[in-house]
Amino acid sequence: MRNVYVAADNIFSPLGSTTAENFAQVCNGQSGIRLHDDPAFSPGPFHAAMFAPGQLNMPAFTRFEQMLIRSVQQVLDQASVDINDGRTAFIVSTTKGNIELLEEQQNPVMAEMELSHTARKVANHFGYTADPIVVSNACISGLLAILTARRLILSGRYDQAIVTGADVLTKFVLSGFQSFQAVSPEPCKPFDASRKGVTLGEGAATVLLTIRDMGIRVGAGAVTNDANHISGPSRTGAELSYAMGQALKGTGVTPSDIGFVSAHGTATMYNDEMESKALHLAGLLDIPVNSLKGYYGHTLGAAGLIESIIGMQALQQDTVIPTLGFETLGVSQPVLINNQITYKPMQHFLKTVSGFGGCNAAMVFSK
Repeated sequence: MRNVYVAADNIFSPLGSTTAENFAQVCNGQSGIRLHDDPAFSPGPFHAAMFAPGQLNMPAFTRFEQMLIRSVQQVLDQASVDINDGRTAFIVSTTKGNIELLEEQQNPVMAEMELSHTARKVANHFGYTADPIVVSNACISGLLAILTARRLILSGRYDQAIVTGADVLTKFVLSGFQSFQAVSPEPCKPFDASRKGVTLGEGAATVLLTIRDMGIRVGAGAVTNDANHISGPSRTGAELSYAMGQALKGTGVTPSDIGFVSAHGTATMYNDEMESKALHLAGLLDIPVNSLKGYYGHTLGAAGLIESIIGMQALQQDTVIPTLGFETLGVSQPVLINNQITYKPMQHFLKTVSGFGGCNAAMVFSK
């Protein structure tokens, strides 16, 4: 039976341009979230994790495209890959893609905003001649792209896959969350009793998956849907819990085998409460849980990728990352939220994500 492994990875974010830089910053408790006061984004000040001016300087590409290109290039520099061997998939995950063109151009060419067009443009930059695959399913897109790649490799269609994802922060994106009154006036505090909402961020990440036995093994994953509300999550957590259970079952591990859960943890009232119920139903209340949103903000279609990569680094170093901003438990279930860096031997971690439309995904990663 085939297994799928991570051969190379990259995170390109306000915290650094490599995975190593990002992981070091996170371990040191550094956050990319800053207070911004820019009327081009919002009439008033707002907190967000954004790239500094000058970090993106490829004028032939949009900021979104540059983020993907920078991240993919880092991965290709790490591994010798013949991307045109007919056995390599190229998968792009995002929620908004080139949405920035709506604000930068009075009459944007709509074809240039199509996700398939953007994916081809980025893939062609690296000489990839086949059609890339686009995964866009709200905030589970990044993890779903990894799950999609794993399934394609296990099917025998491909031997390896480049999986990349990104999203940019724009006025359109920020105002959308502000319209829900979901944006926190301070840096987000996942699972905390005083949490006031989400903090947004931007970033990109890439993994190279392969059948070669190396690095972290990508275990089973599952996707479910709440069928509850266009933006509000399940009231019971049963659907996310089912995804968790299926991921554990498919990998052949039990809840007690999991070293930590890397939760979605957006710091909204409803999301964190739903996740606490899901963790209870899945039998994971005794397992350390963290959210990385306090370091990166919510990076939308890149979140599943960025947070999975940080989780892989933590797993390799037997480290449980703290939940930045957490002090007092503010959900109904006694979830074991990790608020200080800890070390313990472990073999597996579970990554979960949820998104608008009620979508959920969960996946196990192992040494």
